[in-house]
Amino acid sequence: MNADQIKKNKKFSAFLSLGVILFLSLLLTIFIASLLGSEKLSFFELNESQQAILFDIRLPRILVGATIGASLAVAGASLQSLLRNPLAEPYLLGVSNGAALGTMLAFVFFAQIEFARPIMAFAGASLATFAVYQMAKSRAGMNTERLVLSGVIVTTFLSSIIVLLTSLLDAAKLRSFTFWLLGDLSQATKNGFYLTLIVAMLGTIILNSQAKALNLMMIGERDAFDFGVEVKKTRLIVFGTASALVGISVAASGSVGYVGLIVPHLVRLAIGSDNRLVVPFSAMVGAIFVVSADTIARVAIAPRELPVGAITALVGAPLFIYLLRRN
Repeated sequence: MNADQIKKNKKFSAFLSLGVILFLSLLLTIFIASLLGSEKLSFFELNESQQAILFDIRLPRILVGATIGASLAVAGASLQSLLRNPLAEPYLLGVSNGAALGTMLAFVFFAQIEFARPIMAFAGASLATFAVYQMAKSRAGMNTERLVLSGVIVTTFLSSIIVLLTSLLDAAKLRSFTFWLLGDLSQATKNGFYLTLIVAMLGTIILNSQAKALNLMMIGERDAFDFGVEVKKTRLIVFGTASALVGISVAASGSVGYVGLIVPHLVRLAIGSDNRLVVPFSAMVGAIFVVSADTIARVAIAPRELPVGAITALVGAPLFIYLLRRN
């Protein structure tokens, strides 16, 4: 066995160990989060009402939070690689607001249809993604500053429409929708968990299958094309899958910001830029991040709750500023 092979084996062992550590950390985070809340629980002494709290309310919420964190982090990591822009994140690019608008339309006009929210959220996210991409294109190609500006414009425009539509809601629905819009996992259910889990797993698998192509596209679309990458196909797959991940996440929890922005940065800082590792590792770190943030949201002012999106923003914004200054 030559030196290069030994080096590759050591590197593989290190990444495998890190993956196992992250997975065990996720399980530990879920376990601790399930015991904390307005009523503290113990797995060894659960009466009937506490069992109902744990298995019918708390665990579904925690697990939905984990799948949402994984979905947003994977979507952010893929978009950043595809667009060669570290600021490319569902929340900043308007994708989350597109999904939020679609969800709100379902909330107002199709409340009786069970799957209207995820379908409309996916449609809204897809249209927002398409709009931002088209606005950012120019004859010279994709421009980083233009992309961010396009995302800001689309986000502002969609936010204005959401504000206007809130006038159609009565006081009770308005309060509920406003809290949901800031990021709310209190309505999580077992069926919601199954749906978000399926989408998160399929989305992660699909985006991970494009990891090699994304690695090449990070150096430029023309260079990737010269190396045999089907650029248009890869772009369509990544945009479509990211829209589905963001759509189902927003439909389940509202707009939870900074997950898709911060988590991929931290992962790349730790293991490098290879998307074959960044995508799955981002999924685990994103799940840990959102579950931890939701736990803080539940216990900080118990028995009242804070929006989980407020916690992710409070943690994410200073951390992102630190990363910018570090780089």
